[in-house]
Formats: sequence, structure tokens, C-alpha cells
Amino acid sequence: MPDLTPTIRNALRSSTLLALVLGFGLSVAPLHEAQAFGAPESFAELAEKISPAVVNITTSAMIAAPTDGMPMVPEGSPFQDFFDDFGGPGQGGPQRSEALGSGFVVSEDGYIVTNNHVIEGADEITIEFFGGEKLTAKLVGTDPKTDIALLKVESDKPLPFVTFGNSDLMRVGDWVMAMGNPLGQGFSVSAGIVSARGRQLQGSYDDFIQTDAAINRGNSGGPLFNMDGQVVGVNTAILSPNGGSIGIGFSMASNVVGKVVDQLKEFGETRRGWLGVRIQDMSPEIAESMGLADAKGALVTDVPDGPAKDAGIQSGDVITRFGTNDVSSAGDLTRRVADAPIGEAVPVIVLREGRTETLAVTLGRREDAEAKTMPASAPAPEAPKEMETLGLTLAPLDDDMRSRLGLDPSSEGLMIMKVDQASEAYTKGLVEGDLITEAGQQKIVRLQDLEDRIKEAKDAGRKSILLLVRRGGDPRFVALSIED
Repeated sequence: MPDLTPTIRNALRSSTLLALVLGFGLSVAPLHEAQAFGAPESFAELAEKISPAVVNITTSAMIAAPTDGMPMVPEGSPFQDFFDDFGGPGQGGPQRSEALGSGFVVSEDGYIVTNNHVIEGADEITIEFFGGEKLTAKLVGTDPKTDIALLKVESDKPLPFVTFGNSDLMRVGDWVMAMGNPLGQGFSVSAGIVSARGRQLQGSYDDFIQTDAAINRGNSGGPLFNMDGQVVGVNTAILSPNGGSIGIGFSMASNVVGKVVDQLKEFGETRRGWLGVRIQDMSPEIAESMGLADAKGALVTDVPDGPAKDAGIQSGDVITRFGTNDVSSAGDLTRRVADAPIGEAVPVIVLREGRTETLAVTLGRREDAEAKTMPASAPAPEAPKEMETLGLTLAPLDDDMRSRLGLDPSSEGLMIMKVDQASEAYTKGLVEGDLITEAGQQKIVRLQDLEDRIKEAKDAGRKSILLLVRRGGDPRFVALSIED
């Protein structure tokens, strides 16, 4: 689960969260043709139409109690809030605890979508329908990265269901409606507007719709509807100082959820494309340091063994197009790669040293790729030869430093020995123990290498220089000013 702010994190692990919304629709037109659309006269017909497909979810699990009598629950479990709020059921042996959430039926044969955190850790899942009928559900599959779970119930008759709409068509200000089980009160409808689009919490595939509709515990996994009765989001989290709704809720966009659900239904697991690069967003400063006019695309910081390396993608490349789509940011590329077919060649356009190149990359499967991380960096030891520049005290990497940091004997670069707290480098997060391996997109080994790159950048009329900084196994580019 993403390490969000404490309030969001508590919301995510509570199986009683809801973000259901109705938004106010606003159509933007030229000033001389300005139009405004008022709220619908009533949402009653829409609510009546979609209610039969929305369900309440009750999960239960046996919670073991340790010798001190306090129940033990897994970190992040939906049952943890029960014990946090009420101090547990008291002394004794294992206890059965229940938690509540919401969901919705997406096929007449009984497939149901909810949040992963609603059912995580449960050994029994009961579905209650709008008419009061109850059925036991089985878990088909989960995707913790998007906090989505797919359930299945068996019914002797076709079930009412709802379909996914195109979340990309939702505009800030559009009306939306949601239904769920807030605070265990049973079926409830709420309304609001789309407050923002494309919100990210801390997941790689985040694409949240923000809404001002009331969201409370018990509504996690519930649907967010457009005015056509199509699901455009799954209510997942809230931002709140007190655990209650303050009008800032987050619903995972249906265009993300729909693809996950299709894969869970077919395979019982996700099968995402894997490019095999580490990337970061471009910034105006980084773009300027590279001599680029626009801060668009995904900047490649590292290329470990994998599909991208096999295709010739290099650190420092800017990926501007993937397949048939332009790439606007690192998150945009991540989602496009995840949705792309595994094992098929995809054309990728990169910007390298002022020129564009088209490379064909055959994607692997992300779930099969083993994440490799290097040991965390440690404070660097003193070195006999140092240089102060850009607010940094630097020294060439030596064998002692490599040993302390667990680096490969062939690793080279300049180690940051000290950072001036009044410098730009400090404000941009550089710390003692970071390793600078490139400057101006060229490899550096000696102190003189960095001085040469700074001079070249100044001679080219640039205001900043681009540094590739590695901390442990995590590389990123940082642009620092070189103006006198």
C-alpha cells in the first residue's frame, strides 16, 4: 500500500471508506457564447436505475490475541481500525471481527468490483444486495497497486449490473453520483462534482478523480457514476484531518480499473507491460539544461538489463512517444506501458543529444521482472582530495567508498561529502553520500571532469547543468544553476 499521509493511509486501510460524488457540470465556451448548466431537477430516476447493481460487503476474519490480551492484526488490515477505535474485544483467545465496505456488480453472472483493502485479510466475504438478498463471494484476484479486487458470487438468476464509462471524458465541474454503505448505515446516495482530474497519491498507476462528494468509512470500493449511469471511478481514499469527509475524496479512474478487472477475470492476476527503465518527469530547469524548449516527456535515469536496454534506450534519453501516443510525463508513460501487450514490439521515439530516434522495444511482463535494489547509501568517509562547487563538497569515488556503499568495484563518479544548507543543491534534496555519475549527460570520474562540463555549459549559454545523481540503487536527474 502506498505510504501516503497518515490520514490517507488510514483511509486506505479502513474497509469502510467511501468517495461517492455528484458534480456540477460546467461547459466552457467562448465568452460571447458562455453557457452554464444547472443541477438536475432530481437524481431519483438515476438512483433507482443503478441501485440494484450496488452492493454492501461484509468481511470477517479470525484475529489472534497475543499473551498480553491485545488482538494482533496485520499492518494495513481493514480490521486494524476496529481495534484502534475500540481497543479490541478484550482479553481471551482468537476473536472473529467484521468490517464493512461497498462494491458493484459488473456482469450478470456475478462478478463484483471493490477495493483490495476492503477484503484484504478476510476469510469470509458476504455480499448484500439492494433488495436484502445475501450471497457468499469468492475472491477471483487482487491488484494492490491500484487497490482493486474482483469477487464472484453464484446466483440462480441473472444479476443487475452496471458498465464502465470513459473516465477520460469527465471534466472538472461535471456532475457525478455515488452509492455505497457509509458508516455501515446501508445503501446511501451522495452527489458532488469532479473537483480535479489525474490526481496521484503514491502509486505507479494512480489516476484518481478528485471529488467533493461526502466520503466516509464504509464506502470504499463503491462506484462513482456519471449522469448516464456508467461507472467512471472506484471510491478509494479521502484526505481528512479527523477521519471524516471534508470534501476531498479520491476515486480510481474507470479507464484504469476496467483494464485491471479484465485481466483479473481472465488470468486471476494482472499482466502489465514492462519497459525496463527508471524514469522521472521533465522540469523546465532540466529541459533548459538539456537545451530543450519544452519540458515534456519522460526522462530516462537508468536502464538496467531488460527490454529497453536490449532495444538501445540509454540513460539521458527523453521518451517523447510510445506506440501511437505522445508521452507527456513519467506517469503517463508508466500507464501506457502497463496497458501495452506483452511480447509485442512497440515503436518508441526518444530525444537524444538534440535528435530523435525511433527504437522498437519488445515489452516484457512487469510481474515477472525482479526488482533489484542496491544497498542504501551511507555517509561518505573523508577523502584526501576534495572540491567545492555548486554548494557541494565533492571527492572522487575510491575503493573504501565503494566498500562502504556496497557498490560494484567498477562504479565511478564523484561522492558528495558535504552539502551547504544555504545552497540550491540542499533545497533540491542532495545529501551527503549521494553519488554523481554524469554531468551534462556525460560520464564523470575526476573532479576535473565536472569542472570541464560546467565550463562547456556556460560556454553554450546555459544557466544550469544537469547532474545524474544515484542514491543507493535509485538514480535521478537534478539541474543546478551555474550562473555566477
